[in-house]
Amino acid sequence: MLLVMQKGTTKDQVRAVVAAVEKKGYTARPIPGGDRVSIGILYNKGSVDAGHFLGLDGVKEVIPVTKPYKLVSREFRQENSQITIGDAVFGNGTMPVIAGPCAVESQKQVLGIAASVKKAGATLFRGGAFKPRTSPYSFQGLGKKGLEYLALVKEETGLPVVTEVMDIETFDMVEGFVDVIQIGTRNMQNFSLLRRAGQSEKPVILKRGMSAMLEEWLMAAEYIMEEGNTNVILCERGIRTFVRHSRNTLDLSVVPAVKKESHLPVIVDPSHATGVRDQVVWLAYASAALGVDGLMVEVHDHPEAALSDGAQSLYPDQFAQVMEKMRAIRTIIEAP
Repeated sequence: MLLVMQKGTTKDQVRAVVAAVEKKGYTARPIPGGDRVSIGILYNKGSVDAGHFLGLDGVKEVIPVTKPYKLVSREFRQENSQITIGDAVFGNGTMPVIAGPCAVESQKQVLGIAASVKKAGATLFRGGAFKPRTSPYSFQGLGKKGLEYLALVKEETGLPVVTEVMDIETFDMVEGFVDVIQIGTRNMQNFSLLRRAGQSEKPVILKRGMSAMLEEWLMAAEYIMEEGNTNVILCERGIRTFVRHSRNTLDLSVVPAVKKESHLPVIVDPSHATGVRDQVVWLAYASAALGVDGLMVEVHDHPEAALSDGAQSLYPDQFAQVMEKMRAIRTIIEAP
């Protein structure tokens, strides 16, 4: 259930309503909005009697929430959540782009790529320090040394950095070096890891599981938000189907479906969706036309020698051209 407060409600009135909710044995979760505060009621067993709260000072209306996911739902928050990271804002109608190599390989590599993607217009840098690979014999990442290189990227370029965290054991270390935590597709339903991410003050990019239904994806985000971290960005990165012309199938239809169900920003990763460089280009254009809240694109200066996913990585000059065309596409769809 959602308690919608009146405009101009004071902090004391909000605290009084929270106390009234908790007195009934429920959990109260204040949700700041654009011009008013709402208070979500969680952990109620069965229906909640709206009459207990309608008469409280400052309460405007009581709205039942029917979805299994509460905090991520449009029923809980009507307006889009906006998440600011450096100069980028996800959810305000702009289209920030996160770019960089699949894996951090060396200091020279990441600094060179970071300079080129920033020049092309990317506003965040990505790179994997820990790499969950299908084969145990594949390159697994540089670990802490890779995190140090990412920190150097931010120091040298000013770009906030994003990397994936694989487990609770390394979470504190990763958290100390980067600006954004990524939960990868293989960990989308690693519930202990999701809860740890929910206790972090860093924004979280939650990638859709490779076989996850929409509800499962949103419920995974609910785990993070229920722990208190409201800065969650959803990322569609392709799902596993029967096709062989690409690594996965990019499900662009899920973007408007997410926007209907949830207030959270949703971005698209066409690189992992396809695994094929030429397809990445065209699906990046399609994503821009769809009005996504951002993109994540892999870029490598020598993809033929990349230690991870070189076949899907754009060349820096190619990425610059893609950025230019995506901006043009976005201008067209936003024109009155």
